[in-house]
Amino acid sequence: MGAGAEGEPAAAAVRVLVVDDSPVDRKVVELLLRNHKGAAAPFHVTAVDSGKKAMERLTAELAAVDVVLTDYCMPEMTGYDLLKAIKALGSPNPIPVVVMSSENEPQRISRCLTAGAEDFILKPLRSKDVQRLRDCSGAGGRRRPTRDAAAGAAPPPCASSSSSTELSHYFQFQLLFKLVLLAYAVLCLGELLHRCSNGGSFLSLWSSA
Repeated sequence: MGAGAEGEPAAAAVRVLVVDDSPVDRKVVELLLRNHKGAAAPFHVTAVDSGKKAMERLTAELAAVDVVLTDYCMPEMTGYDLLKAIKALGSPNPIPVVVMSSENEPQRISRCLTAGAEDFILKPLRSKDVQRLRDCSGAGGRRRPTRDAAAGAAPPPCASSSSSTELSHYFQFQLLFKLVLLAYAVLCLGELLHRCSNGGSFLSLWSSA
């Protein structure tokens, strides 16, 4: 793999605009792209938390973005709305848009691809998805992937990737935090029921507090 790339000139960085209202998901994507190892061009990542901010940036500097990677489910302006707004810009060199979502819904995927999305990737993003994103930007020599590939399940994680390990740690922490909150809520409810069973009432409990 490395020998075939020795004679090739160094490629410019692929400029990716990441759009996601979740700060955790934005960080995961940034880590995955910036830490990706390979002979191809590196990624220059810019992240915003809404479709509105993405449009403001795109209309100000159309030539500074090679591909937009947007979440589907966002408040106010969804990823689908953003996709349509970008396609409506009427640029002679349309900016490729890749949509991502944690839900594998065929109708949603078909809707986005029909509206002009280059690809639809399932979250969480994996190391193997990086090449799909690179292909959509035009840096990999191809443009639009097949619809079968876009509609398929998320590819398996790459065992040697440190980025996939960091992604796993993020979601393990989220799950642990939710379990702790649930356990605390159960304890509080148990204490409340215990006090009520001893002759107290909700009003007396509030007044004693």
